Amino acid sequence: MWDTSKDYRLLVAEKSVELFLKTVEHAKFKGKWNKKEAQQLAKEMIPELQAMRYSYVEPKELIDTPQMRALKEKANGIIEALGGGEWYHTFLSLADKDEREKVEEAVAKVKFFLNTVLGLDRRLALGKINDPVIAVDIKVGEVMSVGKHPNADRLLITNVNLGDRAITVVTNDLGVKEGNRVAVALLPPANFRGIVSEGMFLGAGEGVLKDVKGEIGGLPKGVPLEAFNETRNLVEAFLKG
Repeated sequence: MWDTSKDYRLLVAEKSVELFLKTVEHAKFKGKWNKKEAQQLAKEMIPELQAMRYSYVEPKELIDTPQMRALKEKANGIIEALGGGEWYHTFLSLADKDEREKVEEAVAKVKFFLNTVLGLDRRLALGKINDPVIAVDIKVGEVMSVGKHPNADRLLITNVNLGDRAITVVTNDLGVKEGNRVAVALLPPANFRGIVSEGMFLGAGEGVLKDVKGEIGGLPKGVPLEAFNETRNLVEAFLKG
């Protein structure tokens, strides 16, 4: 029997719902969107996740449950309530200049929530693994561009291709270059002196891993175990709130 009450994937999914509700309550989103509908659908996710947490069934068996189907339906309903598939482009394009940073951060948090819920079945399919690392997506990415951080000499801003989308990652490894194949943990967004980072590069000892094996957007192969330590710590910190 698997102790689903302590499954990190379910714990982080539940915490991501809380993050979403807190974010949209205060978000300065402009344009046509249904805030009440988005909030209501998110609130309805909580009992579904709690039912999964106290089911004590194998992770792979959770994939085909009514609760999982309901979660996906509600997540897609939230996307529609936000304005459809291009919701984030709309919010960013309509943001006032002085609110742009806050809107970017709020958008990144909503994206993290949606990715966490919509990818939950994929992570559960990995089976019985009791490790915080399994609670977030870790993907192979390709660095498409690198730029200096405008407010920090020791930070770089990178645009990373994950196959189905591109994300912004802020890094303190000044050796990262365009074309590097990296492993990215899609963690809760963090604001680094005005720039929002949507993930973190995995690294071990000598900085970021820059020649990671595996398909773009897929699971990285051959990554040293110590490279997951910081991701593990940040997931635990997120759960502690």
